[in-house]
Amino acid sequence: MLQIDLWKRVLIWTVCALGLLLALPNAFYERVEARNDAVASLELGYAGNGLEEQAAQWPSFLPSGLVNLGLDLRGGAHLLAEVQVEDVYEARIKAMWPEVRDLLRGERATIGTIRLQPSPVDELRVRISKPEAIGEAVALVRGIARPVVSLTGAGQSDIVVASEGADIIVTLSEAEKLATDERTVQQALEIIRRRIDEVGTREPTIQRQGSDRILIQVPGIGSAAELKDIIGTTAQLTFHPVIGRGSNADANAGAGNEILPSLDDEGVFYTVESAPVVTGEELVDAQPSFDQNGGPAVSFRFNPTGARKFGDYTAENIGSPFAIVLDGEVVSAPVIQSHIPGGSGIITGRFSVEESTNLAVLLRAGALPAGLEFLEERTIGPELGADSIAAGKIACIVAFVGVLVFMFLSYGTFGLFANIALILNVGLIFGLLSMIGATLTLPGIAGIVLTIGMAVDANVLVFERIREELKNSKGPARAIDLGYEKALSAIVDANITTFITAVILFAVGSGPVRGFSITLGLGIMTSVFTAIFVTRLMIVIWFERRRPKTIEV
Repeated sequence: MLQIDLWKRVLIWTVCALGLLLALPNAFYERVEARNDAVASLELGYAGNGLEEQAAQWPSFLPSGLVNLGLDLRGGAHLLAEVQVEDVYEARIKAMWPEVRDLLRGERATIGTIRLQPSPVDELRVRISKPEAIGEAVALVRGIARPVVSLTGAGQSDIVVASEGADIIVTLSEAEKLATDERTVQQALEIIRRRIDEVGTREPTIQRQGSDRILIQVPGIGSAAELKDIIGTTAQLTFHPVIGRGSNADANAGAGNEILPSLDDEGVFYTVESAPVVTGEELVDAQPSFDQNGGPAVSFRFNPTGARKFGDYTAENIGSPFAIVLDGEVVSAPVIQSHIPGGSGIITGRFSVEESTNLAVLLRAGALPAGLEFLEERTIGPELGADSIAAGKIACIVAFVGVLVFMFLSYGTFGLFANIALILNVGLIFGLLSMIGATLTLPGIAGIVLTIGMAVDANVLVFERIREELKNSKGPARAIDLGYEKALSAIVDANITTFITAVILFAVGSGPVRGFSITLGLGIMTSVFTAIFVTRLMIVIWFERRRPKTIEV
């Protein structure tokens, strides 16, 4: 019969109340957003600037989760970057020279003297003075080969060693290049994500596109140039032995060396060994600080491996200059005064406080393994986002009013119940979006508008079924009961097929498509809940109080 147990009624109203409570902060978006930012700043140890007052703008006992606004609604920056994977080949080949040199030096009696030869950036060429021993030299170098670390390159070596006259030629194998490309792009993706997270931006979209491209979308940031400043710097920090200092950028550096410009002193160039003693990969921390003269600086600390290398080198080279190199420029070249065993130090230079803070962020997040070339950049102003939100509101209101009027004119009192359920449905959608921290985009608004139209489908099926039962001379209570019972299978089947479509869109789509699929999927779940449970509960309560002999649907 037409009845619903008390515990079911309590559960239905509790779910509705909870959903509306979770959606409530979105009605006071700016106030709650300011409160959340203030609380986050206070948790990080910042104080003052009215943070305590902002944190008190919203009661702490109420939910504070918001629906995040996407790039097209909030404004922000969009970048499409291509990772220059070839840079890594050059770095790998350069780093192999000290190992090859030390290996061949130990066999000088057999192969003679060795000399590094000019070669393409992705090739290491070493000449020996005894060409007749080239076979033994090649075999020695092949001994330092390592297996490729990838599923596709299993069983293959990372280098190819060949000979040409008296020259040994070392290159990366194709399998190693493929594995390196994959590692490089994944590492760049993770480091970009860490750098953006360090700055505290909201809900960025950072995802891989194709084999070597990365899409970066950050809502709320001022411009694409600002975003490039955060992520576009490679921040490759290395420490090199200094061979000499001069003013000629075109001087002969010698085999295994390179000439780098000074960051602060224009016209000053340092000749340093190409192979670094320690790299930024062995850093575990970097923080903005001040030097002994009160100038902005960056303090750093190595992991145990880096600390050991750093300590050993400083112990063996007291009195020698040591270059701190950032992205191919010498930040400073201090003279080693004593053994530095702790693995920590400080980078000084002509930094501003902001520059030292940004450098610390970049070093802490890690160096990009390769350079980035920005193929596409766009800045979306907040005014455009505001226009999109306004247009979305108008679309929702028009759809809402149209559906409300149609349902009331078509089904009378029952249509009014469906309209109340529709209002609850939209509140539940925003409550769920807030709970899961979803990002709302313009296609997401389209999904909500579509849901508003689809949400009453189930009620239409039920009400039409009730009409049929009334025509078959069924009493009001029996007609309502049979209407819900017989329409249920059609409602479930129709919504399951649409939900499957939403899941597929979410699985294979990206960006805006996912935003649409999320709101569509959540809208399907809430509309089924409101149609089958909420509308029915309201009709049952109305029927119990009025006890009508006849009903008009």
